Amino acid sequence: MKSNTWTIIKKEFARFFGDRQLLFTTVIMPGLLIYIIYSLMGNGIQKMVTEGAGEVVTMRVENMPTSLAPMFSTMDSSLVVVEQPVTDADIAMLEDKEINAVLVRFPERFEEALAGVQVADSGMLPNVEIYYNSTNNAASRVYMTVSTVLGNIGRTFTVNVPQDEGQRFDQATDESIGAMIWSKILPMLIIMMLFSGVMAIAPSAIAGEKERGTIATLLVTPMKRNELALGKIVSLSAIALLSGISSFVGIALSLPKMVGMGDSVDLGFHYTTSDYVALLLVILASVLIMASAVSLLSALAKDVKNAGTMVVPFMLVVMLAGLLPMFQNGASDSLVVYLIPFYNSIEVMTAVFSHELAWTPVIVTLVSDVVYTGIAVWGLTKMFNSEKIMFAR
Repeated sequence: MKSNTWTIIKKEFARFFGDRQLLFTTVIMPGLLIYIIYSLMGNGIQKMVTEGAGEVVTMRVENMPTSLAPMFSTMDSSLVVVEQPVTDADIAMLEDKEINAVLVRFPERFEEALAGVQVADSGMLPNVEIYYNSTNNAASRVYMTVSTVLGNIGRTFTVNVPQDEGQRFDQATDESIGAMIWSKILPMLIIMMLFSGVMAIAPSAIAGEKERGTIATLLVTPMKRNELALGKIVSLSAIALLSGISSFVGIALSLPKMVGMGDSVDLGFHYTTSDYVALLLVILASVLIMASAVSLLSALAKDVKNAGTMVVPFMLVVMLAGLLPMFQNGASDSLVVYLIPFYNSIEVMTAVFSHELAWTPVIVTLVSDVVYTGIAVWGLTKMFNSEKIMFAR
């Protein structure tokens, strides 16, 4: 009995360790992917925490106290302190993100308040007003530093206490805050919904044909192999797109309730026709290149189960790319980024949802994705011409 058990053990070990693909996906890949994902997420979090540290921010100060001037001038090497009046026009530009600044308005006779002298007939403490825009990471860092420093000086004055009804010091609007939130969440949701649609049908599109033996019938028909490859990719893309749209509509309708918001709250969905056109084009390109990549993996696989295993690492890479916008402030300005498949689509979506759409990155993304799809069609055609790949067991 023991010899029979040992025979089975050796048989299973031989099957497992003899299959290099199974060995890699089962033993090596989990630890490797966890290391890569956690390392990149750690770097992303660190970048998010320190983002804006080296960006130059102007701090305009009205009625600068003589005793505090040296402290402000040495507070941060990337901070430029300018003594000038703070006007309503400056505050309006802050709201429209036309200036990268923090506006500080000290009350008159503030030096006497620091010394503990009563300077207000009403008995109220003099109030320091600090205006900023919380959607600007660099300006937010300066605001936190200035407010913390002033808060530690003493209790002879207040900071950012509204003097009139409706006065606000954070000039970020509901729309801009909503745009910042959606630019970090929606690209990941959209890319994962599109990929789930591809995952549901693409592995069986070619590997399933190989497993059932029907691929041989297709290959002997009077049809060019590149036409077969293109037909597979386009049809898979169309079906996956329908699945992705259905999922997106469901999430869009349920998202306000999911985050506990009502219809009266401005969620920041104020986008132009150009935004929607760019979003639609990049979604089409994303699905096309996803279907192309999964089709290549499906052609390499021996059966549907094997295809599903091979797609898992690819799925994790796409998930990681979808997480990256959470750790950055807006879309990248480098056009090189838009040559990276999958990540370029996520960057364009981030730009759309953060109201920073520029058509040059969109065009670069679309052209590069079409080129990559053409390469995938060529590669799939070569695979269809290879009996070793098509009839592998």
